[in-house]
Amino acid sequence: MGWMLGAAALVSLAALGWSAYATYSVARRDAGSPRMREIQAYIREGAWAFMIAEAKVMAITMVVVAGVLWAVFYWEVSLAFLIGSGLAMAAGFIGMNAATLANARTTHAAQRSLKEALTVAFSGGSVMGMAVAGLAVGGLALVIALFRREFDPAVLYIHTKTIFGIPGADVNFIKGALIISAYSAGASLVALFDRVGGGIYTKAADMAADLVGKVELKIPEDDPRNPATIADNVGDNVGDVGGLGADLLESFVGAVISAIVIALYVYVGRFNPDIQDLMAKFGLGDRITADFWWFALLPILFVAGGIVACLIAIAYIRFSRREKDMQGILMNGTRLGAVLTAGFAALTTWLSPFNWIPFLSAIMGIASGIGIGFVSEYFTSSRYKPTRELARAYQSGPAIGVTEGMAVGMLSALWPCLIIAAATVLAYQMGGLLAVAYAALGMLSFVGMTVSVDSYGPIADNASGIATMAKLDPQVREKTDQLDSIGNTTAAIGKGFAIGSAAFAALGLIAAYLWSAAGRADEVHVPNIPIISPEVGGLVVAGMIVGAMVTYVFSALLIRSVSRTADVMVQEIRRQFRENPKIMSGEATPDYKRCITITAHGGVRRMVLPSLLALGMPLFVGLLFGRYTLAGFLVGALLSAIMLAIYCGNAGGAMDNAKKYVEEGHFGGKGSPAHAAGVVADTVGDPLKDTVGPSLDILIKLMSVISLLFASLFPVIPFFLR
Repeated sequence: MGWMLGAAALVSLAALGWSAYATYSVARRDAGSPRMREIQAYIREGAWAFMIAEAKVMAITMVVVAGVLWAVFYWEVSLAFLIGSGLAMAAGFIGMNAATLANARTTHAAQRSLKEALTVAFSGGSVMGMAVAGLAVGGLALVIALFRREFDPAVLYIHTKTIFGIPGADVNFIKGALIISAYSAGASLVALFDRVGGGIYTKAADMAADLVGKVELKIPEDDPRNPATIADNVGDNVGDVGGLGADLLESFVGAVISAIVIALYVYVGRFNPDIQDLMAKFGLGDRITADFWWFALLPILFVAGGIVACLIAIAYIRFSRREKDMQGILMNGTRLGAVLTAGFAALTTWLSPFNWIPFLSAIMGIASGIGIGFVSEYFTSSRYKPTRELARAYQSGPAIGVTEGMAVGMLSALWPCLIIAAATVLAYQMGGLLAVAYAALGMLSFVGMTVSVDSYGPIADNASGIATMAKLDPQVREKTDQLDSIGNTTAAIGKGFAIGSAAFAALGLIAAYLWSAAGRADEVHVPNIPIISPEVGGLVVAGMIVGAMVTYVFSALLIRSVSRTADVMVQEIRRQFRENPKIMSGEATPDYKRCITITAHGGVRRMVLPSLLALGMPLFVGLLFGRYTLAGFLVGALLSAIMLAIYCGNAGGAMDNAKKYVEEGHFGGKGSPAHAAGVVADTVGDPLKDTVGPSLDILIKLMSVISLLFASLFPVIPFFLR
């Protein structure tokens, strides 16, 4: 155990060391003219103010939830929850800090060369990528080391505890599984707050700025006369960097702990015939006791190897001398990270007592991630037919453009869903749900690279805004826009990875949920959900229907939050232009802080209800309708979330990049009717790709983890059917 956790901790420190170095290398670069520094200061101030306000709300929630976990379970569970939530919050702050340092420096670098601008932006993004990987693995190693006695195979068994001495209110759990599940729950809850709050902030500001500025007043994007332009650029950092970091840390942790929790339950039920068959598939047989630590900690070693692979791939991009094909450099770096991750997974499996099933499952996950990424790139990049045809449709007006964009997003769900389905079936046939969990590990094992490439996009977007607000040569904006367009495609790829891995990880968590109600070792069997049986009737099907519905209600709350906050912003922007005509002539400075305050208030206030829905629905369904209904609920939510998240991410990405394709001079260029239609379509796509889509994969894992924590409280048969 010791050397495995030590290796994970060492790799974690290396990842955090890179984050510190990259932050230092960005900070020491020239931030440009006094005007550029002034704009950067506005953005940093607004981003820090929002993140701190959001953190205060989250801190109160975390303390309350930690208190509940302590009261219901143990202080160790509460502490693990606080460690997970604290590290997720730290990831958001680290990434946001680096991004707000890198934006003006990227603009200044673009005055010299496109490659130098890419280097600065990607260095800023890599801070987030490696911080996410380092904090996730380091935190998990810390939690296991702190409570190592609860993972000792000599004392590993299913505990039973009566809550507050109430007759019948018994909870059953493996304490180690409960502790790491609480760690994951803390990260998940913060991720949801960050994604929802940041997503509402960034897209409300973006929509309002575009609708009034570009459509009504015909002024350029990021024009300093627009009162919402600073809020728009702040939003890129708090939503697309800070929120992204917490999101992917949560996905990473969820994938790892699902495999570990399954391993713990398999060990406890090792004498049951069906569990012995499962162990035999992995080549363990009767050696599971002797090789327990390999069995339990192999997932951590897999992702530690992925971090090393990502460090090498990041160095390749960071120090590449190629001056052309910036997107090719980023994509090759991602592919290099995937190949090296596979190599390290092969080495780890070879050293372990396992056969090659964990490796093959991880390879299936990596291949699935690359396949989903390619589909996302095809449907969202202006280099390919779907986005170019969408740009052509903008010539017929915004209605045609939006409907065509919706169709692109819906079509884009076809192949990713087939890929996920095929990988799930193949992995399950090889090694059951444990192999499915390893497939999720494979897809997320090079999360450091995925997040680095994804985080670079908002930095490039900020750099474009600063170029316009500082009134630099238009060629500078052209270079930064080129980087931004690449960033939209890489972001869509990252979102594809996130939802694909969420599907696999959620399946593992659902399996662990079904096991976690077991009160004795002989009750641990390969999970079986009877969809229709005399015992449960149609409750599982009913649960699936309700679960599928919840993702739409959740999405509706997010879209409504964005639109209503944007509406307040639109009215404020119009008021400022109406009451102070000198703003339009450039003789007066708009009230930027008023717009920042509106979006910050909207983001913090409106993130609460969707988060409570995610927390409360599993408890409501489980307590009222029972364990099997909740299993159906989780499966239904998973199925609808996969399709909805892929649709939202790719539809929004395609509508944005089609607009940028028009801005490059096609179909009339800037100021044309096609461009105006593209702006409107982009405002429709923005909340889809940057608020709804990324939040859905957190939703399904958070609901699964909450179900896992409280599983044994839920009755098998609802009280009204007894």
